[in-house]
Amino acid sequence: MAFREINSKMVQATVAPGQRLFSQRGAMLAYQGDVSFTPNLRGGQGGVASMIGRRVANEDTPLMTVEGSGTVLFGHGGHHVQVIGLSGDTLYVEADRLLAFEGTLEQSTVFLGSQGGVMGMVRGQVSGQGLFTTTLSGHGSVAVMAHGGVFEIPITPQRPVRVDPQAYVAHYGDVRNKLSTALGWRDMVGRGSGEVFQLELSGSGTVFVQASEEKL
Repeated sequence: MAFREINSKMVQATVAPGQRLFSQRGAMLAYQGDVSFTPNLRGGQGGVASMIGRRVANEDTPLMTVEGSGTVLFGHGGHHVQVIGLSGDTLYVEADRLLAFEGTLEQSTVFLGSQGGVMGMVRGQVSGQGLFTTTLSGHGSVAVMAHGGVFEIPITPQRPVRVDPQAYVAHYGDVRNKLSTALGWRDMVGRGSGEVFQLELSGSGTVFVQASEEKL
């Protein structure tokens, strides 16, 4: 695993010749060795996804390509950092919460509420959270950010999980997601809390939830 947790707000990454990491711009705290940082316009291996409004893949979270030989300390804004290891799985990460990941992982961007249809898209726009999600697939490790720590909740066929979209960090597994609301369209305007909007996750897997509804 390329990332090692130094403390709750900082991770150390090992960079080796012939390998690369991708990090959020501004996430580098310090480094040792012969390491280079280059703006990445393609968004990892998956390229830039199509646009809905101004929210484009990696527009809000531009990436840097990290290469060379040495070690790098990553962190951002004093947020809690969690390392997640993947062994052939696909991890869905709220785009703003992605700190860094190994270049062995294939990246793409999807609309988290796509399984909820057009109204799911509208609800995502209104809530301002959980609209676009980065997917990372393959073998490697990912460092994600959160407010106040991260809690893992298992998702089972018998027990789906409903999460406030503003508390959602990431999930993996054979999981279906759906954005929904308990209110009508007129009541939704101007409201964005979990009491109104809910992200329902069903199937088998794990969801990572942060301890605060504060957006990054």
